[in-house]
Amino acid sequence: MNLRDLKYLVALAEHKHFGRAAAACFVSQPTLSTQIRKLEEELGVPLVERAPRKVMLTPAGREAAARARSIVAEAEQLKEAARRSRDPEAGTVRLGIFPTLGPYLLPHMVPDIRARFPQLELLLIEEKSDVLLAQLRNGQLDAAILALPLGDDQLQTEFLFEEPFVLAAPEGHPLAAHRTLRLDELAEQRLLLLQDGHCLRDQALDVCHLAGALEKAEFQATSLETLRQMVAANVGVTLLPMLAVKPPVARSPDIRLIGFDGDDAPSRRIAMVWRRSSAMGDFLQQLAGIFQSLPPDLLAL
Repeated sequence: MNLRDLKYLVALAEHKHFGRAAAACFVSQPTLSTQIRKLEEELGVPLVERAPRKVMLTPAGREAAARARSIVAEAEQLKEAARRSRDPEAGTVRLGIFPTLGPYLLPHMVPDIRARFPQLELLLIEEKSDVLLAQLRNGQLDAAILALPLGDDQLQTEFLFEEPFVLAAPEGHPLAAHRTLRLDELAEQRLLLLQDGHCLRDQALDVCHLAGALEKAEFQATSLETLRQMVAANVGVTLLPMLAVKPPVARSPDIRLIGFDGDDAPSRRIAMVWRRSSAMGDFLQQLAGIFQSLPPDLLAL
């Protein structure tokens, strides 16, 4: 048994598919399949139920994968501790961020990070929040920028900023005439939302429930930019996070942006999170400090 084979098992547990797991490990599918069989022979139990279209782990396989995930994460931490002992501000940091934040936050932050840590190699991974959490827990990521709450005691959470939402309405819509809105003025409105899996969808649904609004379920967008275009095409109204309407994003002449006032104005709380066991904790705290310096005018209309 070696660390490489444990990584193969973890990848198979995540992807539930030999081909995709092999691609994630940068090996051929026969190589991965052969090593999984050798691991089964060594352990003396079947780890995988093989079916024509999908792969499922046996109970023993699920337990083995959970233990393998911990071992792989500890090995990554060992290597990272050695790198950080040589130069705390050099090396590589694998930072995850979700799609409705990354393209709008990073242009403001990356120049500051490069100026503060010129020797740092910052690898940015954009994925949906549940994928980022899984990758963080198993050691594939060093840290992630996510929306709170998370509810995981194994993760260190450093609050960064609170990002307000604005209503995006097409010109001519009744709400477009408002300078600001109260949340209850969304009552009975039908909002355009993203597809399942996006944390922004869940956040917007929470706002809908608070305001008495509904989802325009016959239309679901695949990205924030698609949502924006649907509003411009007069399909409906939606909620957009504040950073997504700030330069360098160009404003559309067909969209009216309206902020909210009142104690219940909708927003999302953004934090950087990393494993409490991480050898990089002190450095990641410094990195979080750069994100906390986001100019306040970027969080207001």
